[in-house]
Amino acid sequence: MNILNLENVSKTYMSKKVLSNVCIGIDDEDKIGVVGANGTGKSTILGITAGAIEADEGAVVKGAGIRISYLPQEPVFDENRTVLENVTAAIYAGEDHWDKMGEIKANLAKFGIDDPECSPSILSGGQKKRAALVGAIMTPADLLILDEPTNHLDSEMIEWLEEYLKRYRGAIFMVTHDRYFLDEVTNQIVEIDKGNAYRYTANYSGYLELKEQRMDYEQAAERKAAALYKKDLAWMLRGARARSTKQKAHIKRFEELKDRKKPEEERAMELSSLSVRMGNKTIILDGLTKKYGERTLFSDFSYHFKKLDRIGIIGPNGCGKTTLLKCITGDVTPDRGTIEIGQTIEIGYFRQDNVAVGTGGEAAGKIIDENMRVIDYIKETAEYIHTKDGPVSASLMCERFLFDGNMQYAPISKLSGGERRRLFLLKVLMGAPNVIVLDEPTNDLDIATLRILEDYLDTFAGIVITVSHDRYFLDRVVTTIFSFEPDGSILRSEGGYSEYLEKRMESAIPTDKPKAEKQTENRDAGRTREKKKLSFKEQYDYDHIEEEIETLEKRSEKLERLMADASSDYSKLIELGKEKEAVDQEIERKFERFMELQELVDKIG
Repeated sequence: MNILNLENVSKTYMSKKVLSNVCIGIDDEDKIGVVGANGTGKSTILGITAGAIEADEGAVVKGAGIRISYLPQEPVFDENRTVLENVTAAIYAGEDHWDKMGEIKANLAKFGIDDPECSPSILSGGQKKRAALVGAIMTPADLLILDEPTNHLDSEMIEWLEEYLKRYRGAIFMVTHDRYFLDEVTNQIVEIDKGNAYRYTANYSGYLELKEQRMDYEQAAERKAAALYKKDLAWMLRGARARSTKQKAHIKRFEELKDRKKPEEERAMELSSLSVRMGNKTIILDGLTKKYGERTLFSDFSYHFKKLDRIGIIGPNGCGKTTLLKCITGDVTPDRGTIEIGQTIEIGYFRQDNVAVGTGGEAAGKIIDENMRVIDYIKETAEYIHTKDGPVSASLMCERFLFDGNMQYAPISKLSGGERRRLFLLKVLMGAPNVIVLDEPTNDLDIATLRILEDYLDTFAGIVITVSHDRYFLDRVVTTIFSFEPDGSILRSEGGYSEYLEKRMESAIPTDKPKAEKQTENRDAGRTREKKKLSFKEQYDYDHIEEEIETLEKRSEKLERLMADASSDYSKLIELGKEKEAVDQEIERKFERFMELQELVDKIG
């Protein structure tokens, strides 16, 4: 049954038309995920549907008595009321009062709000978002509208919300960049692209296939139209005259073909992997302990980072993940233990709060000036950077990150939340770090940017350390998981998040075992289990590893030639020799991984 329609809805911001005559109908059992690049109007279309934003043109027509519950991207609280009073007011608005106080408190506690009687002014942005989410999902509604509901949720909360929404009796209209979440919850996808809305009756995985078919069809239609235009152009050049109805129609067709709107290729964010050379000494953590009051976040944690480590850090909100990152970057001093950082190490830090990046320098701790132009903000780091293709200007780097000429000279205040995150990510990478530290990188970044970031990290010749609750991102990027445990220990598991979860579910690890023994058992648990299919990370590695080996072998051969040419330059020879040794070691590691994966494939059949 149809419950709401968007009819020819249009909206313009700063002379940019983000929505153009959009028509969408929502039925009572639709679970729709909205996707698209940052700044294309995803949050706008949710706000218009909820009645929080007024469209410039068109109308939102809803059925009689249809109730809507809305979670905005940045919820606003009345600071004269407690958190509980704010949430209760949202749930009871327009309804007869009934007693759900116990359930509200329980759900607030489930989402990390332990003191519901506190003032909203003392909550972080993430805590406010989680409290507002409780109010949104508990409000009786026929249509639930959610803008980035998984932001600021840990893995356990995301899994609970996923199951809740799968069982939800009503329609859902939401924006999220969590691809696993989209796959599990949605049955339709609406893509916002260049002001238009394209609808696909499928979850996220199905949408990718259907979109590819649409793009192929559009390109095929364009090739056909171009060939026809070429023939008609030759006919016109021969001196066509509109002497008959048939010739008039032919000339009209030619004019329509000439003025046709050609399908635009998707703009892709491009970036060569940039980093400065890394010496033999990387980052060594020895016996780190950090407490706040009586609470121990982590205790006696040691780790020596290897040159190509891909580390994913997981655990519940507030457990100390960001604190560990800040210890590594030097923003926080541990209570006990030491951190040694090699002289050649350059850290790029992509923070949650979008304040500062890098280690040291004038930018450390600096609040962003929102009146600054995009291009000037990037030039603060460098006006030119050196890539394998030669020097690249800050302006060109902005274009590669989808900031065109007009956007480059716009103030930062005019950017959407996702566009700001993309800008801050560019600033981090412009510093050419050899260690990238990412704190919740998937929050507010669109899927297209995430995919490019993931591809970039594949070729990044350095260390990646990331805190993330995005299961897809972790499976795609990391090869080792650090898991924060309730007792303050940090367990290590080889593989991505899915492999970690499988091991965790299949291995009951007694809490009284020594930590080292726990880690060994955790690593070994997955090696003997019967697998029905490859994990996402294993499948990705299997599909790409032969190509990666071939690239590394070519690099090794090139280094060997360079060494022969540099036989008279001893220092250069030593440098090339060290690089060749590292490349050859990586080839050996890739070969071992390939044999391991091939064995798994053979077992699965």
